[in-house]
Amino acid sequence: MDKFSFIALWDVYGGLLTANRKEIADMYFNLDLTVSEIAQEKGITRQAVSDCLKSCKRQLEEYEEKLNVLKKLREISLRISFMLTDAGIWAESFKSVHGEFAEEIDGLLKILEKDYTEEVGQVLKSDGNLEILYKNYNIGAYGKRKTDEF
Repeated sequence: MDKFSFIALWDVYGGLLTANRKEIADMYFNLDLTVSEIAQEKGITRQAVSDCLKSCKRQLEEYEEKLNVLKKLREISLRISFMLTDAGIWAESFKSVHGEFAEEIDGLLKILEKDYTEEVGQVLKSDGNLEILYKNYNIGAYGKRKTDEF
């Protein structure tokens, strides 16, 4: 397993490791310490560090085999990427045929290109409180967008 695969698994399942395993893996993969440096820091042998890292990798891979969270996150991310790309292509094509809607289409394209990092951060900081969705995005029960009645 390469370092990037491990980091992806670590991000999803790292919290499930024991404190000791988590610390050793963090020192190796995130702090870029060598096995020798970790062994010296922890007062254990290099073999013990190496065994710990191998068992951490194996444990994280087993979690993914059973739960498939990382696979599902990647699938969702790809679906969203494809959807945004297709919507952008459609909007540009529609705008070229229906120039009278250029302003509205440009507004749509801005939405498709917007970085929602700040909004996501606000929701995640709110301890599961999704009030921001209800307030800022007019989301009703069951995640359906409320629309104005005409």
